[in-house]
Amino acid sequence: MAEADPKLDQAPAASIEDQMEVTRERLADTIDELVHRASPKTIVNREIATMRAHFVDASGQPRTDNILKVAGAVVGFMVFVVVIRRVTR
Repeated sequence: MAEADPKLDQAPAASIEDQMEVTRERLADTIDELVHRASPKTIVNREIATMRAHFVDASGQPRTDNILKVAGAVVGFMVFVVVIRRVTR
């Protein structure tokens, strides 16, 4: 037979119950935090903040370099589509 843990024999039952309650509360807080992080609304808000940070700096000024890169890519793609359509006709 397996022998009992001597630490458990020495600890009073009330102390063990207190430790279990603290652990349950910590687990509940962790689960609540995970549910919040996995919430679709939270994910969308986090992604919007990431995109906003890419195009606007901390002081609220637009980041022209990043905006011009995206605008250039859009214009380039549109020119590509027009050229392909004209070539295939």
